[in-house]
This record gives sequence, C-alpha cells and structure tokens, in this order.
Amino acid sequence: MTLTVQPVPGWTAVSLDRQARTVRVPRGVELDLGATGKGLAADLAAAAALAAVGDERAGVLVSLGGDIATAGRAPDGGWRILAAEDSATPGDADGEVVAIERGAIATSTTTLRRWRVAGGTAAHHIVDPRTGLPAETPWRTATVVAATCEAANAASTAAIVMGDAAPAWLEAERLPARLVGHDGRVTRLAGWPEPAEATSTTAPAS
Repeated sequence: MTLTVQPVPGWTAVSLDRQARTVRVPRGVELDLGATGKGLAADLAAAAALAAVGDERAGVLVSLGGDIATAGRAPDGGWRILAAEDSATPGDADGEVVAIERGAIATSTTTLRRWRVAGGTAAHHIVDPRTGLPAETPWRTATVVAATCEAANAASTAAIVMGDAAPAWLEAERLPARLVGHDGRVTRLAGWPEPAEATSTTAPAS
C-alpha cells in the first residue's frame, strides 16, 4: 500500500454569492469547515449566553473541545486558562496558566489525532495545503489568543503550517502565542507572559 497525494482545488474553487447567500462548490470538491466552525460556534454560544443572562455585569466562558470564547465581564484577575495540548486535561492539572480579560484562545497540536500510513510513516491531521500532506513543522503545539475564537483557531493552525515563519507572522499580527517545539522547548510571542511573570494577557482588539 502506498500513500498517493493529488493536487486539490483549494478554497478559490468555492464561490460565494453574498447577495443570494449561496455557496457554489464544484463537483468532486468537499467543503469541511472543521475547526473553524467550532471556533465560530464557541463565539456565537458565548454571545448568546450573555444575551440570555441580560446583565451587563455578567461574564461568560464557553469551551468547545478546548476552543475557548468569552463574552462580557471577566472575573477579577481574568479568565484563568491552562495551556494544554489535550482539551481533556483537567483544568486544575499542573502546567502553564494564562489569564485573559476578553477575547478567545485556541490550541492546535500535532500530538493528537495521529496514525501510521504506508511504510509506517507517522501522520497527523493538520494538512499543509501546499503539499496535501501532514504539515512538516518545528512546532508540535500552537496556542493563540485573539479577539474571537474563530480567529484564534485559524491562527493557531496557521502557525503550525507556517513553521519557521510563524513567530514573525504572529508578532506582526500582534497575536499573543505560545509555541511548543518537538523537543518541548517553549517560545512565547507578542506579549504571552513568561511563567514567572504575572499571568495576564489581553486579547487584541479586532
């Protein structure tokens, strides 16, 4: 059994008619919103929950598989969130904790959803659209803070795919991020605090 890779049409093959509110997808092309949809769902759920409470002093945090969105007022000291590779990790487990006052945080990792392909080669679920293969990257995990969960999710996955170019891009976009290399070494960027410092960072305004 061999692994066969074929060119894919890419997102430009999908056309959107904003006026008619329709999407046209060519025959043979599949549209998988995947984690982007999950991030958007977290944003919408947080906003809806806050609206349902009807109290401007209230605050809401929604976590969908580790994609975290907030709305309203944060508790004193901010929303404290454990940076972990597995969303099933208990919130009180040992590890690095960051606090956000508003916005969202999301993590992408190559350590989960892994399997073996032909010849025993390891593969993972984050695909590089330039090759159609699992991304070859120096980062095993990327966690990003952004104004929305949808944006944080997209940025964390993009950081994995971008590889060595990710730190400069995250800094330029002013997205606080924590990148973990395959050797376990951590790179903190754009205001993500060092563990010894006060663990507070604020999601950038949109």
